[in-house]
Formats: sequence, C-alpha cells, structure tokens
Amino acid sequence: MANLYTIERLLQDKEYNSDTLSGTIITAEKSDQWYGSNRQAYKVLIRTDYSLKDYYRIIAVELGDE
Repeated sequence: MANLYTIERLLQDKEYNSDTLSGTIITAEKSDQWYGSNRQAYKVLIRTDYSLKDYYRIIAVELGDE
C-alpha cells in the first residue's frame, strides 16, 4: 500500500524564501485566492530565526502539467 500525503503536510517544515522573508513553513491551509487554472493557493504560517513573530503568506502550488 502506498503512503498518502496531502499538500498541506508536504509544505510543512519546508523552507520559504522571498525578497522580504525567509523562514520555515509551520502550517499550511487551502486559501480561496485564485492563481489560474491547475493551481491551488495555500495560506502558510512562516517562522523565522530572527523574530519572535510568525508571518502569514499566500503561495500557489501547481497541481500538474497543463
């Protein structure tokens, strides 16, 4: 039997890097934002090494080949 994973679980503990923020994704949940067909938006909570505050960002995940 194959292991079953969710996108939310696969995003957890991954590194997040942008021009303004770097850290580790702590949690992820689906978002209603729209980024085009074949993509799903996720609201992620990011923890940095340099701040006591956590930050939310919206990211898009491509679900497959178009």
